[in-house]
Amino acid sequence: MEITLRRITQEDKSEWLRMRKGIWPEAPDEYMTFDMDEILASDNDFVIFACDEGRPIGLTEAKIRDYGEGCETSPVGYLEGWFVQNEYRGKRIAGIMTQAAENWIREKGCTEVASDTWLDNEPSIRAHINMGYTEVERLVHFVKQL
Repeated sequence: MEITLRRITQEDKSEWLRMRKGIWPEAPDEYMTFDMDEILASDNDFVIFACDEGRPIGLTEAKIRDYGEGCETSPVGYLEGWFVQNEYRGKRIAGIMTQAAENWIREKGCTEVASDTWLDNEPSIRAHINMGYTEVERLVHFVKQL
C-alpha cells in the first residue's frame, strides 16, 4: 500500500461530503455543504485526501484561526477533523495526513496547532495523544431555549 496525499478540488465535493458525514454523522447535509465553496477558495483552509492507488480513503481538514483553546499565540492552526475509512484505520493514515496539515500550518507562520473532539470519543482522544497532542481542557456546552 502506497498512500498519496492531494488537495481536494471542486470535482471532489461528493466524496468530501461523504467523508465529512463520517466525521459528523448527525449533521444535516445542508450544514455539511454550506461552506465547501468558501473553503475551496480560501488560503486559510487546507483540505486533503489520503489516497490508495488514487482512490480517496481519508480526509483531513485544517484551517488558520485567531484562537485555539489552550494556545498562547495567535493565529493558530486548527485541525478541524479527520476521517479514515474503516478498512484503513490503524495504519497511521491519520498521522500521515495530520503531519501534512501541520507542515502547512508551519508554512502559514503558526507555531501552535489545536484540535478538539467529543468527551466520549476515546479513539480520537488516544489518536491525538499518540500524535503528540496534549489535552488542555474539557468543556460541557449548554443551551437554553428562550
